[in-house]
Formats: sequence, C-alpha cells, structure tokens
Amino acid sequence: MVDRALLTDVELFRGIAPEDLEKLVEAAEDRTFSRGDVLFSEGDDPAELFVVTSGRIAIANKSVDGRESVMALMERGDLFGEMPLFDGLTRSAEARALEPSTVIAIPYAPLRALYESQPELLWNVVALLASRLRSTDEALADSVFLDVTGRTAKRLLELAGDEDEFSLPITQEELAGMVGASRERVNKAIASFVRLGWIEQADRRYRITNREQLARRAR
Repeated sequence: MVDRALLTDVELFRGIAPEDLEKLVEAAEDRTFSRGDVLFSEGDDPAELFVVTSGRIAIANKSVDGRESVMALMERGDLFGEMPLFDGLTRSAEARALEPSTVIAIPYAPLRALYESQPELLWNVVALLASRLRSTDEALADSVFLDVTGRTAKRLLELAGDEDEFSLPITQEELAGMVGASRERVNKAIASFVRLGWIEQADRRYRITNREQLARRAR
C-alpha cells in the first residue's frame, strides 16, 4: 500500500492539495527489488519517477570500460528519476538497488497534468533542482579540492551519519565508485585511518574512534 504520509514529506509534493495528492496515490504503485536489481538503465525511455520507501538505491554512471561512478545514494523519502518529466530526454544514469528495497513508482502523466493546471506548484520543482545543483557543486568542489583520502573520509562520515558504529551499506567497489577512485586507493585510505587510530574496521563493520580528525581530513 502506497505510503501517503511519506509522499507529503517529499519536497516535490509539498503544498499539493489532499485531493490532488490522492490522484497521484491512486496512479502510483509499490515495487520491491532485491540487491543488484536495476530499476532503470542509462538511455532508457522514462515514464515515471520514484520515492524510496525502504532500502538504498544507487544512482550511477558507467564508463565504456566498465568503471562506475556512484553519484548518489537514495534512502527513505528520497526522490529520483524526475528529470525526464521536465526535459523529455532519456534516463541519464542507472538506478540499482544496493539492498532489498521498496520504492513508490509514480507515472509522469498525472504529475504533468497537475503542473499544467497549477503552474504555481512548479516552485517545488525549482527548489528540488536548486538542491540538486548545490549537491553537484559540492561534488565538483570535492573532486578539485580533496584528494582520494579526503574524499574517502568524507564519504565514510556521510555513511555513518550521527553514529560512531555502523555497517557499510555498500561494497568496497561501490564505495570506490562514490569516492571516484580505484578500490585499491580507497582501501589504502581506509587502512591509513585505521593505522592512525581514527577508525576501527572488521569486515564491513566500522567504528569511528576520532571523529574530529576524520572530519578535519575531509575538509
């Protein structure tokens, strides 16, 4: 059953009247994916956007030689797949489940009709795109001003959130894709954090023992 309460917290749908939101809910459906399942691939013809209910979805691009860059991790409440609704182009990236996940799939058609009848709601779109642009600006700045070790520290802190102990929700290869470096270089950076006493690691379990130093290295 589609989670109405979750949709009301999604930035794109804020301010939509309850009766209009109900129309979106009626057109939407829940979909469940196993780890590794691909929701869509780069170049696919699009017809819907998605909101994560549970699990994690990676948004990634692949090079011609098979290397992968993970541009974003989508978790509960995050929306993705909306760009073709506004530019009419094909998918610009791949979406893949990193763990068992459930998403709400919402067709473009009722959303397009809603925006055409109530264009003032497009301010929500502007806010969403501005947020996306800020994230892109930050990622570009990281690629210029942070080395691999700094980017690795930053990604680990992002994955940990407010917790000092956490399980890495992605593989080392996927982490390397997020950092934008080879797996070997990312593993070397993690090993240096362990050696310095900033983190402890056991397989995919981590414990941050010196958050201040790790955060300093991520700047």
